[in-house]
Amino acid sequence: MKLLFLSVGRMKSEPLRTVFSEYIQRITRYCPVSCESVRESRAKVPEITREEEGERLLRLITERDTLVLLDERGKMMPSLSYAQWLSNRIESSSGRLCLLVGGAYGVSSRVRERADETVALSLMTLPHELCLVILAEQVYRAFSILRGSSYHHE
Repeated sequence: MKLLFLSVGRMKSEPLRTVFSEYIQRITRYCPVSCESVRESRAKVPEITREEEGERLLRLITERDTLVLLDERGKMMPSLSYAQWLSNRIESSSGRLCLLVGGAYGVSSRVRERADETVALSLMTLPHELCLVILAEQVYRAFSILRGSSYHHE
């Protein structure tokens, strides 16, 4: 099973990119992981932006992949529950487990419909770069919980 971090736009902030890369490197100890992003739309209309970015995202996802959309309206869970949830998704997916962080205007209705599940990291809206860092940290935390490492404290 492979884990895919999928996002709209590249990380422009060097400090955030460094932290994100550190967590991705840590995750590779537990699971094969890759990161892909699609180019941001230059459209001035939010609906067109979502549609263009959505088409690019959907081209990267196969039928066998499990797609999890990160969205503040999604299911929230504490770290221990998230660890078990992640383990279950990894074991049950016949393809990659794709964790998707949308663009500035969210994702298209087609992407929402394709998503197998929607999960929230917070009730607050987060910039996608920061969301990727938090997501990577939580994935690493989940793996450390599952493996019994000392990273997570109760």
